[in-house]
Amino acid sequence: MKKPKWVVEKEQQKRKAAAETLWLFGLHAVRDALMNPAREKLRLVVTKNAHDKLSEAIEASGITPEVVDPRKFSVPIDPQSVHQGAALEVKPLNWGTLAERAITGGDRPLRLILLDRVTDPHNVGAILRSAEVFGAQAVIGTRHHSAPETGALAKTASGALERQPYLRLRNLADAIAELQGMGYLVLGLDGEAEQTIEEALDGRTDAPVALVLGAEGPGLRQKTKETVDALVRIDFAGGFGSLNVSNAAAVALYASLPRKG
Repeated sequence: MKKPKWVVEKEQQKRKAAAETLWLFGLHAVRDALMNPAREKLRLVVTKNAHDKLSEAIEASGITPEVVDPRKFSVPIDPQSVHQGAALEVKPLNWGTLAERAITGGDRPLRLILLDRVTDPHNVGAILRSAEVFGAQAVIGTRHHSAPETGALAKTASGALERQPYLRLRNLADAIAELQGMGYLVLGLDGEAEQTIEEALDGRTDAPVALVLGAEGPGLRQKTKETVDALVRIDFAGGFGSLNVSNAAAVALYASLPRKG
């Protein structure tokens, strides 16, 4: 009996995902990946100088490095990449499901960042750093139209990719609806919004909050605007366009947190 087309496509996607690898580069990104027991490591290529700097992490990881001459450093990354003599082939991390990440907070307020078509790996890397600093449970993108795990993203994240959950889901609107069903207040950032983040969260900063940010320029899609609970803006003196999306994520996370004292 011939398998239905959708079954064949699903099996193909599973095989493709199983075969997928990426190359991390740069001392920080490689060191943190080597020290991450959850990261499946396949091949490490280093110069003698980088090997010396990473020796403790290499020993801890148990991987056998390939030490090469700097002039013969040949791995499949962009030739312009600042690799610092270290590159590591790995499998993408598996952070589990949205539900698993959304309810894991300990004594921290529950905060999530959702990205609507933010495709620049440098922006996503910087957002991961901010999410880690401000204690967000996860950063959520989509499988299409969002930055995948790449060496450039990992280098910009400066190690945060190994510690800060980054999930890419099939559909953003479905993810928003799922979070609303779990009691999350979902706020979309829009420079034209009437209320600020602080006003929307007045007396509710202990509630679970998901902040949705769109790509620079187009911002949030209309469907996203219609799906969130409210649109909010960052309260500051200039035009909203002056803030990069990664800076906006950091400011929005900080503004959403309860104030002590």
